[in-house]
Amino acid sequence: MTTIASNGMHSSEIRNRFLKFFEKRGHAFVPSASLVTTTEAGAMDATLFNTAGMQPFVPYLLGEPHPMGMRLVNVQKCLRTIDLGEVGDNTHNTFFEMMGNWSLGDYFKKDAITWSYEFLTSKEEGLGLDVSRLYVTVFDGNEKVERDNESVGIWKSLGIPEHRIYYKSSKSNWWSAGLNSPAGPSTEMFYDITGNLGDLTPEEFEKYEDTQKIVEIWNDVFMSYKLVNGEIVGELPQKNIDTGAGLERITTMVQGKRSVYETDLFLPIIRKIEELSGLSYGDKSDDEYIKDGDNCWVDTRKNIRIVADHVRTAVFIIADGVTPSNTGRGYILRRIIRRAVRYSDLIKLTHGSLLSLAEIIIEEYKNIYPELSKNMDIIKKEIEGEENKFRHNLEKGLKEFEKGVEPFVLFTSYGFPIELTEELAREKGIKINREDFDKKLKEHQSLSKTSSAGMFKGGLANHNEETIRLHTVHHLLLAGLQAIVSPDIKQRGSNITEERLRMDFICDHKLTDEEKKNVEDWVNDKIKQNLNVVRREMLLSEAEKIGAQMEFGTKYPEVVSVYSIEDEDGNAISKEFCGGPHVNNTAELCCSSREESRDQRCFKIQKEEAVAQGTRRIKAILE
Repeated sequence: MTTIASNGMHSSEIRNRFLKFFEKRGHAFVPSASLVTTTEAGAMDATLFNTAGMQPFVPYLLGEPHPMGMRLVNVQKCLRTIDLGEVGDNTHNTFFEMMGNWSLGDYFKKDAITWSYEFLTSKEEGLGLDVSRLYVTVFDGNEKVERDNESVGIWKSLGIPEHRIYYKSSKSNWWSAGLNSPAGPSTEMFYDITGNLGDLTPEEFEKYEDTQKIVEIWNDVFMSYKLVNGEIVGELPQKNIDTGAGLERITTMVQGKRSVYETDLFLPIIRKIEELSGLSYGDKSDDEYIKDGDNCWVDTRKNIRIVADHVRTAVFIIADGVTPSNTGRGYILRRIIRRAVRYSDLIKLTHGSLLSLAEIIIEEYKNIYPELSKNMDIIKKEIEGEENKFRHNLEKGLKEFEKGVEPFVLFTSYGFPIELTEELAREKGIKINREDFDKKLKEHQSLSKTSSAGMFKGGLANHNEETIRLHTVHHLLLAGLQAIVSPDIKQRGSNITEERLRMDFICDHKLTDEEKKNVEDWVNDKIKQNLNVVRREMLLSEAEKIGAQMEFGTKYPEVVSVYSIEDEDGNAISKEFCGGPHVNNTAELCCSSREESRDQRCFKIQKEEAVAQGTRRIKAILE
């Protein structure tokens, strides 16, 4: 077993100190936004997840007033997979937390740099890092923005010697959220993780940064320009500060570790992997093992790190409403889980071990991110289901890969993400024709398009009278399932035509005949009570507080429409986020408004079936 010890300040204390430091300086705390961007296109450019702390703040950096003021502080959940092949080294993770303080047209360079320095070096309020191990970079300028001599002067006034300040090009010291976004030059802080490098020439600085003996720990971006198609078109209406300080890297420095994986953020996961696999993470550095000729140990350690990283990432992605699929966000999740499965095999973890790791992660983060424990059953169900699906074909797929079967067949028949096939191919020195794969995939997706692409918002085929009636009874069905079967049932999707409704929902078992009959009776009883259907607009936070139901995985704007089905006194039996349209009263749901039909059964479940592991589907009609 490993003897890695955690010393220094705990990561939770670092997070708390950061927030308190800036709250004391007039910053309002803003909770982390979801990993998932608010729209499929992200705030400015096409991103599926928030890849940087600034993304949720883009509208406010562009000038829109933030409801909590001009000074803000947060710790934002972020996800990047562009460096997936680097995960397992000392610094790279897919999921990470970015600590940030924000000035929206308030303070600028002097306060931002001063407070960055104070937090990093103050023993009383900050992290107490050794000033003699600190290095700084600033923007060297270009044809449109001048060299940042102002920041150099501020750093020198704080005691940083000029030979520890390095000018960098826009490749390193210019930040934006894409080709169309706010942007600006930056000053970055680096830390010597060896403790003995001392003064460095620019060439030596580059060398040690490349070998990760010097690591970036803080980034102050002076957001004052606007980009359109990658070109500066002018200045923003206000000068902003966007600070980024990665919690994982900061924790590595504060705890005096060689790698982020040796901090308390990963130690509980790694110790569980050791327990389950019987392998040891080891005590020496990678360089020491390589020097001793023990490359196998380095490979084992990297595999352990990859599994720990990927399971942690999967837990956070699922908690924010994403489920595995072959497109978009779901594909990224699928790729990460399946990569974790493959590397877990290499370190001899048994089938199902990933769930044990997920439980450790949820336990470690539950007080900071309550959505993890709230969605624990869903998280475990999705990880288990995806592992089972992949393992069913993994061994066969690996054999087919050895035979030289083309990547598209491995993808469609055995569930191998193309990136996994490319990774296997690189290990054997084989080159994959990615262009051919992409062409075949595009043709396959074109053939697989269904009529659902033409659906109205909310899954409605049209807005005629019969479809609207079925839309309202769809709300009653969800409420009935939660009342009769389980309050944990969540909607996963819908498809409503003038002939029938179809609802997909999360449920861990096939409904019994008795459950189906009781749900039918419950819905028909509510129809006969002549309940009102009322639409209200409210803030998203208010809708969540009153318990309005939302479709699992769907992201909503700040102001939402909520439909309630309620009696004359306002007692609601159903509250859902919904854009409508609906009937005005449940009396309209019976096929006839004549009094003699009031005792007839209007709602009927035609079919209930499984569509995926943990997901059921009901088709129902109004007679």
